[in-house]
Amino acid sequence: MNNRLTADYWVETSMDMEKALKTMAGEQSTGTFVKIPGESTELMGSYAARIDQISEISAISTPSLPFAKKGQGPIHQAKVRVSWPEENIGPNLPNLMATVAGNLFELSPFSGLKLLDISFPDSFANHFIGPKFGIAGTYEKLGFDNRPVIGTIIKPSVGLDAVQTAAQVKTLIEAGLDFIKDDELMGDPGYNQFEDRVDACMEVINTYADKSGKKPMYAFNISGTIDEMRKRHDYVLQRGGTCIMINLLWVGISGIQYMAQHSQLPIHGHRNGWGIFSRHPMLGMEYPALSKIWRLAGVDHLHTNGIRNKFCEPDASVLSSIKDCLSPIWKDSDRAMPVLSSGQWAGQAFDTYKEIQSTNLMYLCGGGIMGHPSGIAAGVASIREAWQAALEGMDATQAREKFSSVDQAFNFFG
Repeated sequence: MNNRLTADYWVETSMDMEKALKTMAGEQSTGTFVKIPGESTELMGSYAARIDQISEISAISTPSLPFAKKGQGPIHQAKVRVSWPEENIGPNLPNLMATVAGNLFELSPFSGLKLLDISFPDSFANHFIGPKFGIAGTYEKLGFDNRPVIGTIIKPSVGLDAVQTAAQVKTLIEAGLDFIKDDELMGDPGYNQFEDRVDACMEVINTYADKSGKKPMYAFNISGTIDEMRKRHDYVLQRGGTCIMINLLWVGISGIQYMAQHSQLPIHGHRNGWGIFSRHPMLGMEYPALSKIWRLAGVDHLHTNGIRNKFCEPDASVLSSIKDCLSPIWKDSDRAMPVLSSGQWAGQAFDTYKEIQSTNLMYLCGGGIMGHPSGIAAGVASIREAWQAALEGMDATQAREKFSSVDQAFNFFG
């Protein structure tokens, strides 16, 4: 049975590697900058962090980050694994993050340090229920489970009032869209107040559902204080809504946990601000580490970017993030639905499916739908038909020959 918390890091130092890592382990468990009374052999044996693996990778000539102390030797990079006894942390996610991603980033021996991944003690499975809806519950609300969820974001991101937003929703769902969400920038402005937007959009969605028997999902951005989020969640639920959205980094782990316990709706987790942690190759953390924390906190959908995205994240990182969301921590129900967004259009469907071999995802296209040269309905059709073709084993050339909307998308976006 696994009874230790484990974290993998990429580190860089010009000091003796083992000495630098002992400093890191001490700072994040029983030690400080000097030997102190009470730091007994028995205490350290029970509660000190442990360096379990060191795999040196390369030596470089220039430090990746400033302000590190310069050692006597060359600058070495290594992958390392550190572990802690579960008693140090308990089932406390903020404290867990302080342990694996706290002051260690500021330690002077290191000119580079990045958290790559986390694994949890088996006992944690009894304390964290994970996503309340997740992949299966989301598909159940939508009424299908055999293909990706095709969706979009309200655009322009800000500036539309509630009536204009609802008019766009009507056009999108009548074109066959499964999922729509607020842009992360849209909160509760005076010109489009939250309750007005929910009223207007849910009237359109409920009317459509009554006529068609299909109810598209709208993720309303409830981000705010705990009291505001609770009130907004309850209002969405009262009006027949089926999803809420939270800006994860800015609401924080405890806020997410509170809302996950309270929520009767899937939580769509937006990771805006993620580049602060990920963009430098030798500082911050990789997505699989923090996305697992969000899953334990109870988030059902997690943004991952998509391949060939409009941002700077490489495809290998995107695919790793998608596969991580689809991989259980302990069981299938703690998986989260990956949300592929950021400049997606019909063209990426083919190699996305080839790489991940799963349809358990949301594929959100803003400009990829609304910017289609033949209009929004053709934009929706191009995404649906591209994925249909990919699932049938067609390549992009065959799909273009069969579906005019896909061909037009390639001519315009590609």
